[in-house]
Amino acid sequence: MPLQYNEYYNEQTGLTIGLKKLLFSEQSEYQLVEVYETDTWGNLMTIDGMVMLSERDEFVYHEMISHTAMFTHPNPQRVLIIGGGDGGTAREVLKHQSVVHVDMVEIDKTVVDASKLHFPEVGDFENPKLNVLYEDGIAFVKSVKDPYDVIIIDGSDPVGPAEGLFEKDFYQYCLNALSDEGVLTAQTESPWVESYHPSMKKVFNALDDLFPISKMYLNFIPLYPAGMWSMACASRGDDPLSDETIKRIENGIKNLGGLRYYNSDIHRGAFALPTFVSDLIRR
Repeated sequence: MPLQYNEYYNEQTGLTIGLKKLLFSEQSEYQLVEVYETDTWGNLMTIDGMVMLSERDEFVYHEMISHTAMFTHPNPQRVLIIGGGDGGTAREVLKHQSVVHVDMVEIDKTVVDASKLHFPEVGDFENPKLNVLYEDGIAFVKSVKDPYDVIIIDGSDPVGPAEGLFEKDFYQYCLNALSDEGVLTAQTESPWVESYHPSMKKVFNALDDLFPISKMYLNFIPLYPAGMWSMACASRGDDPLSDETIKRIENGIKNLGGLRYYNSDIHRGAFALPTFVSDLIRR
């Protein structure tokens, strides 16, 4: 086994991580799931050769994709997570006292098994409010009868089983599955990587067409391609930048216990886009 892990996102340009050993490797029905012990970032999970999370930086992604949506909704009780098999998004969602029930729909049980074994601090799988379903998320959301207050799309890059998570039809199903004040967040790739641009444009065009409020926001994850990562926030009710939303963050964040990245200033600032990024999604 090489002493380095390399993920290339453009020809020979990419990311290099020093490795100590391979801890887990399983080719599931859907994808290759691997976990490595690294020399700097703790344990690292990859899927089909793409970094999903490391122990040291996972909190950035999970806090930002979760709390942005949860605070934008005035009283989130029912939450749907599509993907998120490592458990980190569910962990963050379950910190909110208003939550009554969380469905996490993960297509690949292997991801959950690997996370339970090698990232035991990431998930909150024993929480009685969490219901884990091993199903196709697109088919699941298409048939929702009891609406959700928040839907979080925690999928991987737009290849393989996650490819459909970037299509307009899928976001129409999500809209139909949301309550009247429902909020959706999704990961939408790196603005620095040109191969992601068509998928990013497709998602934001769809959200602009379907939702009354649709915005991109940014966060910074060292082990994701180029470090800058985009997410979408779409709402049927409150604006994520409204005074009411900011007050909810300021009043409620102290009840969540020791967040390491997300706060009210980060929430506001994340929606301030560099010009080259806003140009990507402008029609």
